[in-house]
Amino acid sequence: MTQLAHYVSLKGRTVFITGGGTGIGEELVTAFAHQGAKVAFVDIAKDASEALCNKLAAAGLPAPLFRYCDITDIPALQKTMVELAAEIGDFDVLVNNAANDQRHQTEEVSVEYWNERIAINQRPMFFTCQSVLPGMKKKGAGSIINVSSISWHIKGAGYPVYATAKAAVVGLTRGLAREFGAHGIRVNTVSPGWVMTQRQIDLWVDEAGEQEIKRNQCLPSKLMPAHIASMVLFLAADDGAMCTAQEFIVDGGWV
Repeated sequence: MTQLAHYVSLKGRTVFITGGGTGIGEELVTAFAHQGAKVAFVDIAKDASEALCNKLAAAGLPAPLFRYCDITDIPALQKTMVELAAEIGDFDVLVNNAANDQRHQTEEVSVEYWNERIAINQRPMFFTCQSVLPGMKKKGAGSIINVSSISWHIKGAGYPVYATAKAAVVGLTRGLAREFGAHGIRVNTVSPGWVMTQRQIDLWVDEAGEQEIKRNQCLPSKLMPAHIASMVLFLAADDGAMCTAQEFIVDGGWV
């Protein structure tokens, strides 16, 4: 039977998560709530996000704060973060989780499509980091976790703009770590493998996909959102105190 850690240091911590309504994000919101953290999150999946908040509140957990926000609209994202911080306090933890791995072929990519994909998968990460910096500097501490992907590590085909954006996550993490570290703020990357979210199961996990997982993972178990959340919790907690500028790959041994 799996027994997971409880992090005392996360109780009462303020956490902001992008894309927290479904998939990995839903698991992150749930995991932080179970740790007693005060969670705020944004998503465009309004119904799913509201249902998640109600579900956690009904379970007697700290009810997360949800705001509908399209993260491609940077001014709206910044405004929403300010409003949420005013409600629950400056953020101790930022998790840049939101992404969209829509498939596309190189020949089909227009400038407009490129800009749209970058606007979802890359650009918001910088501006959320920028937004939490003043509050974390005042606290003299903080943890930022940027979610990447093994897609670019494994030279995956069929999503070159997505792979570019996810590779850039590691560059952003390392590019901010020294500047932010001077203020006690840790910046790390978590790179998931093929996680069995409902979206992945519905769209791509067919018999060929099952065989690909068996062939490439060293561990036979399916990679689940909870496995990603466990790594994120560790990095958010005081237990990860001297981890920064690093990429933590959670993929069952694929890379």
